Amino acid sequence: MPIRRNHVVIVFAKSPQPGAVKTRLIPLLGAEGAAAVHVRLVKQALDTACQAAPHQVELHCAPDANDPFFQNCADHYGVPIRSQAGCELGARMLAAFRHALRKHAGVLLIGSDCPALTARHLRQAERALDEGNDAVFVPCEDGGYALVGLRRAEPALFEGMPWGGDNVMTETRSRLTALGWRWRELETLWDVDRPEDYARLMDSGLLDTPRAAAEMIGLRNA
Repeated sequence: MPIRRNHVVIVFAKSPQPGAVKTRLIPLLGAEGAAAVHVRLVKQALDTACQAAPHQVELHCAPDANDPFFQNCADHYGVPIRSQAGCELGARMLAAFRHALRKHAGVLLIGSDCPALTARHLRQAERALDEGNDAVFVPCEDGGYALVGLRRAEPALFEGMPWGGDNVMTETRSRLTALGWRWRELETLWDVDRPEDYARLMDSGLLDTPRAAAEMIGLRNA
C-alpha cells in the first residue's frame, strides 16, 4: 500500500556541483566522478520516495532550486521543487517540517546518501507515526540518521545539533527523552560518504551498473 495522502515525503538534496558534493570521495573518484555518484544517489532517493508515496513527494534543494538538474528531476518524477530555507542543516530541516506540517498530518524527510533505504522503510515509518509515535528514525551506522519522521516540528531536535559527527543519533535520543516524546527506530542502515562506503555500494548492487563519470554527469542536463 502506498503512503496515504495526509503524509508527505521530503527529499533533501544538494546541487551536484563538482567539488562541492561527496567531497570525501574526490580523492578516489575525482570531483566529476564524486558529483556523478551524487547525481545517481539523488535519483535513487527520488525513485524510492515516489515508489512509496506517488504524488506525495517534494524535492527540497540546496543552495536553491535553480540548478537545471533539479528542474530535470521535477519534470521526470513529477515532483514539486522548493529551495531549502536556512543557513545550516538543522534550520533548513526545521523550516521544511514547519511548512509541510501546515498541510500534512505526518512528514518523512530523507536525504540522498542512503541507497539501502527502501520504500518498505518509508511505509514502516508512516505506520510508526500512525501508531502514535511523535517521531520515527532510521539510524545510520556512522551515528547519524537517514530518515526522520515527525508529527510536529520541534526546534530542540535541530538547533545546535553536531551535524556530520558520529553522535547525532545519540544526541537526538537525549533530546527526545528530555521532550518526553515517544519515538520508534527502524533498522540501522549505512550511507555513502567515504571511499570504503563507495566500495560497499559497488559491491551491494543497489545502484545500476556504474557508468563512466562523464556519462553520469550528463544526467544533470538530460
